[in-house]
Amino acid sequence: MPKPAEISTIVPWLEGTSSSAFTDFSWRKVHSTMRLFTGIVFCSLVMGVSSEGWYSFFKEAVQGAGDLCKAYWNLMASNHQNSNRYFYARGNYDAAQRGPGGVWAAKVISRFRHYLQGFVNYYVSGNSRSALEDLQSNQKAEEWGRSGKDPDHFRSDGMRKKY
Repeated sequence: MPKPAEISTIVPWLEGTSSSAFTDFSWRKVHSTMRLFTGIVFCSLVMGVSSEGWYSFFKEAVQGAGDLCKAYWNLMASNHQNSNRYFYARGNYDAAQRGPGGVWAAKVISRFRHYLQGFVNYYVSGNSRSALEDLQSNQKAEEWGRSGKDPDHFRSDGMRKKY
């Protein structure tokens, strides 16, 4: 194994650096890898993966994400006014019926959509009060669906039975 002083001659891009800079770099790399590993272990504990294992959890998560996509496409296809809360509740309800993985996927996707829409609303509509109220009502509908309550509570009059 080469000594730290010899490393700058072996690795050309380290030429002109001191050995302490190289050891600091190595320590930072190991430290960040340890933080990543600790984060993964912590997240697995927080997610509460049951004894059924990772496969079923991720299968449920993928299927739950599919349910949310299906609800979004149905929202676009229905083109029915004031139906967004129903479809958000329906997508979250269907995802939650899949199991813990579906609930997790629904929460992550809903939060991402909420933050993205809030960001866009801030720059497009100047963070208007109506946009914020709409965002909050959509969030309540998502939570309603994830909790297992009937999403038909948000169904608009005149919406086709297909949905």
